[in-house]
Amino acid sequence: MSAQLPVVRSHLLEAKGIAHAFFTRQGGVSTGIYASLNGGAGSRDDADAVAENKRRMAVQLGVQPQRFLVPYQIHSATALAVDGPWPDAQRPRCDGLVTATKDLALGVTGADCGILLFCDPQAKVVAAAHAGWKGAFDGVLEATLAKMREAGARQSDIRVVLGPTIAAASYEVGPEFVSRFEAADRANTRFFAPSARDGHAMFDLPAYIGARLAKAGVEKFENLNLDTYADAERFFSYRRTTHRNEPDYGRLIAAIALV
Repeated sequence: MSAQLPVVRSHLLEAKGIAHAFFTRQGGVSTGIYASLNGGAGSRDDADAVAENKRRMAVQLGVQPQRFLVPYQIHSATALAVDGPWPDAQRPRCDGLVTATKDLALGVTGADCGILLFCDPQAKVVAAAHAGWKGAFDGVLEATLAKMREAGARQSDIRVVLGPTIAAASYEVGPEFVSRFEAADRANTRFFAPSARDGHAMFDLPAYIGARLAKAGVEKFENLNLDTYADAERFFSYRRTTHRNEPDYGRLIAAIALV
């Protein structure tokens, strides 16, 4: 049995028969820039180390390692309903997973992008979604909610929690980025604040995600308010790695299961 890993949890997702965790970067076996609980199969970390890290996460969630599912994420608006594991070589390309099957953990990775967990504790339907700016902009949150309803969830009973994500104070974007959002909806201006650099702005991705969920009818939402960029001890961050000129970065995992 592995030792308990340091995790962040939300009271909103705590219900009988549901296990969840927003894993930090602590408690694994990876080394160097990946230290230590790197869950990213897409990183250049040692594959055996990543597999052991994920095994530890599965144990903590109470599922078999082969039933801990993480998709091949592509920054899309695609969500899929699943009812069993798949071979590693056949990971589906999507950014949202939904299930009503017991003893099946759904996970997503992130290192600044939004990592979200969903549940309907009454209908026993759970989901995980990866929402960077592009996925959120294109509709991955709404697609995940739709798949949950198809699986039997009731919109009014769905709970959603946003885990460690880059905060507005750490997320500077250029004028083309701002223009894209404002062209889609002038009300999106409220998610941008002035930057110290001319023509640039600070983007509030967590607030944008929250607003999309509210518009989609989610009444129970929590943002854990954890900034991946600012907390290097607990979280991986793509942007922090870029600013430090490091060659690669680890990935955090958020996961949920019916047990």
